[in-house]
Amino acid sequence: MKNIIVSLCFLFSYYGMAQSDINNYKYIIVPAKFEAFKSENQYLTSTLMKQLFVENGFTAVYDNDLPEELMVDRCKGLLVKLIDDSSLFTTKVKLSLTDCANKEVFLTGEGRSKEKEYRAAYSEAIKNSFKDIAKLNYTYTPKDKNAMVSISFKDDVVRLQDPAEKDKNIRFGDAAENEAATKQQQLVEQKATLEEQYFKSMEPVAADPALHHVKLIKDTAVLYAQAITNGYQLVDSTPKITMKLYQTSLKNFYMAKTDQQVDGIVYKKGEKWIFEYYQGEELINKELNIKF
Repeated sequence: MKNIIVSLCFLFSYYGMAQSDINNYKYIIVPAKFEAFKSENQYLTSTLMKQLFVENGFTAVYDNDLPEELMVDRCKGLLVKLIDDSSLFTTKVKLSLTDCANKEVFLTGEGRSKEKEYRAAYSEAIKNSFKDIAKLNYTYTPKDKNAMVSISFKDDVVRLQDPAEKDKNIRFGDAAENEAATKQQQLVEQKATLEEQYFKSMEPVAADPALHHVKLIKDTAVLYAQAITNGYQLVDSTPKITMKLYQTSLKNFYMAKTDQQVDGIVYKKGEKWIFEYYQGEELINKELNIKF
């Protein structure tokens, strides 16, 4: 009896701490394609997961359609991972919620299903595993401003705000109080994936003259993306292959080569696709109209 009481106390304590932690996060990021699967939304797992989170009061978004607030500050969201440990006759999954530093904030118990059809099996297993998240009774509660996540541009790392250093770092609070800081942050060069995020130092450095002369071009012609090995080929309405995009380790960031043998990069900026390349000594940014 004593062991049972101790176990129950530990369980309630764990859920209490987990609820407190998860309540501090505004978004849940649902992958369009989980690592366990070969294609996007396979067996409708992504749409099911998003639906379950929304039904339980979370603001859930897909990783390929992040709101601007989350793109600026990835640490406002938790990424949901599906851990698949299925065997031949039993579908078994767990759900893991990780923060912007890839630290696990919450792990569910194992959800199981004996269904033979994959879609039904994963649906049942995910719903069973999700029961632990439903028990958290999530309600978004912003972190105390004295313990707010901030970014030190000096060291290029994301870390917790030290009250003793609050005048040395840019802090992120609500939009009204930090409008100036947000505008300044938008000028910072950044690199972000779902697992990592860093911001380049804002300390004064010698300016690169080449970056002061960026020519902006908008190409309204529709280009259709066709999957190839390691990327896509872009085809116009002729049809003619105008460009090939080669995958990199970064999401929505490709090495590009045109039919005229012009090398550059193609990346997604907000809702726009940008082809960036050099023409002689001039840096060109061309907005492309790509249909995937």
